[in-house]
Amino acid sequence: MEYRTLGQTGLRISALSFGASSLGGVFREVNEGDCIRTVHVSLEKGINFIDTSPFYGLTKSEAVLGKALKAVPRDRYVIATKMGRYGHEPKDFDFSAQRVTASVEESLNRLDVEYVDLIQAHDIEFGDLDQVIQETIPALRKVQKAGKARFIGVTGLPLKALRRVVEAVPVDTVLSYCRFALNDTALLDLAPVLKSRGVGIINASPLGMGLLSSRGTPPWHPAPAELKEVCARAAAHCRAKDAGIEKLAIQFALTKPDIATTLVGSANPAAMEKNVRWAAEPIDRQLLDEVLAILKPVHNLTWPSGRPENN
Repeated sequence: MEYRTLGQTGLRISALSFGASSLGGVFREVNEGDCIRTVHVSLEKGINFIDTSPFYGLTKSEAVLGKALKAVPRDRYVIATKMGRYGHEPKDFDFSAQRVTASVEESLNRLDVEYVDLIQAHDIEFGDLDQVIQETIPALRKVQKAGKARFIGVTGLPLKALRRVVEAVPVDTVLSYCRFALNDTALLDLAPVLKSRGVGIINASPLGMGLLSSRGTPPWHPAPAELKEVCARAAAHCRAKDAGIEKLAIQFALTKPDIATTLVGSANPAAMEKNVRWAAEPIDRQLLDEVLAILKPVHNLTWPSGRPENN
């Protein structure tokens, strides 16, 4: 496993890391025993960075992860969680200072740890960015000062919102999802800004939440039809070459050293073992070129998320 430094935090984290949304049954019904075993297998295979949130499974992910880590020495993993998003409706977002404090305490209890390594404002595009800048981030710094989090960050989909916050107030990390993948590399445009400020970059959803998968996109996927169609064509091309687009997507996501880590999730131990194995194998350059050519007409095509003014 390759390890990279997360911005200026000094944290050395695995280039491939564990996205614990899967433990909350976000994508399918899951078995708690399988979930716990998946976390243990991931750690055994060299993954040391785990990302979760109260939103995933409506607190289930954090609770299951807490059980999985109970017998694991604290220095064997770097754990990140979030605050601000607690459901799917507009009313389920709260970036107030008061909620920051309460949310962190709740997460620490569910995870059964004394501190998290990283606390992040979750999907900031659904909030008032002025509030995030003026209230949320200072409140997170107070959490950090109290020793309940080592570092703070923000997460989201629209790069415009992430840029706005990063340019207005210091943060330690940015988590961006679906913006560095085979079909969308827009995160690279923001990377120099982040690097110049010492902000660590976390990449998530290298499969585009199912866009780059053999199964295809789930019914709820917000991508425009054109993007879904072209990605399905790319997946079919890989199948015709007796290859899976998932492997190519994960390998591609690890190609930029400035991106400290890429999160992948599963509640299946064998699937995580396979992901780690893929990460260590050389990428098929010819197949990569062919797939990128198929995806070129929809390169960087995305979808709105959150408040209109934040997109």
